[in-house]
Amino acid sequence: MAWIPIHDQPYDPVPYRPARVTAAESLQAAAELRAKMDERRTVRAFSTEPVPEQVVIDAIAVAATAPSGAHQQPWTFVLVTDPEVRAQIREAAEREEQVSYAGRLGEEWLSALRPLGTDQNKPHLTDAPYLIVVFEQRYYLDDEGDQHKHYYVDESVGIAVGMLLTALHLSGLAALTHTPSPMKFLSEVLDRPKNEKAFAVIPVGYPAPDATVPSLIRKDLDQVMVRI
Repeated sequence: MAWIPIHDQPYDPVPYRPARVTAAESLQAAAELRAKMDERRTVRAFSTEPVPEQVVIDAIAVAATAPSGAHQQPWTFVLVTDPEVRAQIREAAEREEQVSYAGRLGEEWLSALRPLGTDQNKPHLTDAPYLIVVFEQRYYLDDEGDQHKHYYVDESVGIAVGMLLTALHLSGLAALTHTPSPMKFLSEVLDRPKNEKAFAVIPVGYPAPDATVPSLIRKDLDQVMVRI
């Protein structure tokens, strides 16, 4: 059934009876997921090796199941495969990044980035076989052309991107959240409507054979979780 806006529609509940798992099964699944996700790293060096497109499409479908404010699903995922378009995106992104790394970011931000080894060069935008450009929809237009506000847009799209990264990782792929600033050029290159604003560019593929990642340590659980 195709989705239609539910704005001002009456509450229409349906039964929800998910399959239950045993406590032992739940503990095992949680432990396996925790270990698997601990292996996830942000990758900036991608192989040009082809990736099955359906794997990426399925990951986007997973992201689209994310919760959203008032169930308005305020996201668009643009899957970019065309090499020429990816080259345009890289050229525009590197132009903005050149200005940023030359001083627009400010010394405090540049200092935070140095341990990550980043710079204005963005080969991942053309090396990775896929780019997923995520747009947030600030509002939508109904059939009469009336504008309706979306709610908790940043939060909703952020959750969806997190689920997208998780799905890609569990499918054996590497990814990177790239947020060139400003990102207005993405709307122009990809010809997106005025109600959409770029949220992130996510290169997707296999890591390059010689890929490296920064030597980083994640915070311990007791540093990020509080039990009350």
